[in-house]
Amino acid sequence: MRKIVSNKYVRFALILLLGILLGWIFFHSAPVRVDPHDQATETAKTTIWTCSMHPQIQMEKPGDCPICGMDLIPLNQGSTTEMDKDAVHLTKEAAQLANVLTSIVARQNPITEVRLYGKVQADERLLQNQVAHISGRIEKLLVNFTGETVQKGKILASINSPELVTAQQELIETAKTKQMQPELYEASKEKLRQWKLTDKQISTIESTGNIQANIAIESTTSGIVTARRVNNGDYVSQGSVLYEVTDLSRVWVLFDAYESDLPFLKTGDKVDFSLQALPGIAYSGTIRFIDPVIDPVNRVAKVRVEINNPGPKLKPEMFATGIVKSDLKEYRDKLVIPRSAVLWTGKRSIVYVKQPGDEPVFKIREIELGPVVGESYVVAGGLNEGDEIVTQGTFSVDAAAQLEGKTSMMNSGIVKNPKENQDSRTMSSSEMLIDQQMNEVITEK
Repeated sequence: MRKIVSNKYVRFALILLLGILLGWIFFHSAPVRVDPHDQATETAKTTIWTCSMHPQIQMEKPGDCPICGMDLIPLNQGSTTEMDKDAVHLTKEAAQLANVLTSIVARQNPITEVRLYGKVQADERLLQNQVAHISGRIEKLLVNFTGETVQKGKILASINSPELVTAQQELIETAKTKQMQPELYEASKEKLRQWKLTDKQISTIESTGNIQANIAIESTTSGIVTARRVNNGDYVSQGSVLYEVTDLSRVWVLFDAYESDLPFLKTGDKVDFSLQALPGIAYSGTIRFIDPVIDPVNRVAKVRVEINNPGPKLKPEMFATGIVKSDLKEYRDKLVIPRSAVLWTGKRSIVYVKQPGDEPVFKIREIELGPVVGESYVVAGGLNEGDEIVTQGTFSVDAAAQLEGKTSMMNSGIVKNPKENQDSRTMSSSEMLIDQQMNEVITEK
């Protein structure tokens, strides 16, 4: 009886082992079949879709961007790192489309260029009036119009003077008694000398006894007649101005310097300038004088450059454009950044600093600026050497910050989440700007 029970248990154990073996053979290597549709559905549920141009757009399913209409792309959430809440995160595609470029902040020796505008003027020291040395009537004008060129010694006019006739008669009479009254003789000769008669003319009058009724007025300088003050037949007194003669062999170029430009200008600086009337010809000179008084109307000070004028090619009232390169010694070895990197917001100046890493992540920072250096600014504070800042596409980065409700040049706090009611809301000015830029990029491509 015991032997029968024992055999029964042995057979039961063998059947159980055989069942386990058969189950392992048939079911262990069979692949698990999953419905592809269910797998895609699961993936879609876990993938977030965003716009390469507007990263603030985050959807649970693929489609078009509600702002620009571009196809949404999957967001790689696994690579997203924890960032500052005020930092702006762009995808690499968005940064490339917006043409966002960065540069490293470095120290430089700034040299600023001051652009000046002015005119050619006559050298005031070479202006001279031609006057009548004796009273009388203008008998004849030998220089009849303004602009005529005269040389030193040229006869300008002839004056008929009764006083001259009387003085010549006195000379002839005193010449007869010069041995007994030499003082009177010398006084009569000196009187004629004061009227600009030469010793040769005086000797001729004394030897011939011929009295001249007219006296010639000779030019005492060479130049251009810039004004004629008398006509034929006019009666003039001694000292009356007949002509104004300007010597143009050397001229001034007077530039207008605004108050903001004066700190960068000093006597002795080199000025490279050109004339609108003479294109293609470069001139240079040095600053000889800076007017110490500001014009109360135009708010400018005159900066004078002196230059030789053979020809003369340079004529008064010609327009001139000059450039002065000034070395800012007090700002040597200072941080210098491009002007395109700076955004102005009231009295504040801000830049966007790239955060460490390969991803285009930027954070706003307020800085203090020094003087303008050409197309750059000297940084007085707020940045460190080696910082990487956005130098092109700065406004696009700021617009993205505005759309995400983060700190930007237009606000200092958090605004309404732009993801809410995206389909029905009205686009802001910054969104429209980005949309316009995006359309231009697509058109170019």
